[in-house]
Amino acid sequence: MKNSVENTEQLAAINQKVVSGGEVLPSVHLKDGSKVQTGTVATMLYNINLYNAGERGQVEKELELAVPTLVKVGLFDLFPIEDWIAGDNPGRRFVGECAKTYLARVGS
Repeated sequence: MKNSVENTEQLAAINQKVVSGGEVLPSVHLKDGSKVQTGTVATMLYNINLYNAGERGQVEKELELAVPTLVKVGLFDLFPIEDWIAGDNPGRRFVGECAKTYLARVGS
């Protein structure tokens, strides 16, 4: 078993955008032993707002990098990918499409 979920180290830096200066978001170990970065859901919501405001490029990359952690913590079990894609929120649709692509790649 891989210890860290894909992109955990990169998310540690990305997720700092949602906390005050000097604050550090820890990574945590889940019961299955895998390590994930805290703040990923909050940063995803922040980035969806940026995406909806027209930002692209880096915001898209950051949303894509978040997907493995979002899958691992069960976000798409609670809110199915199809719902993300079917809605009228462009940022949410983008995350849903990224999740669909990721799951096809990893075979889930």
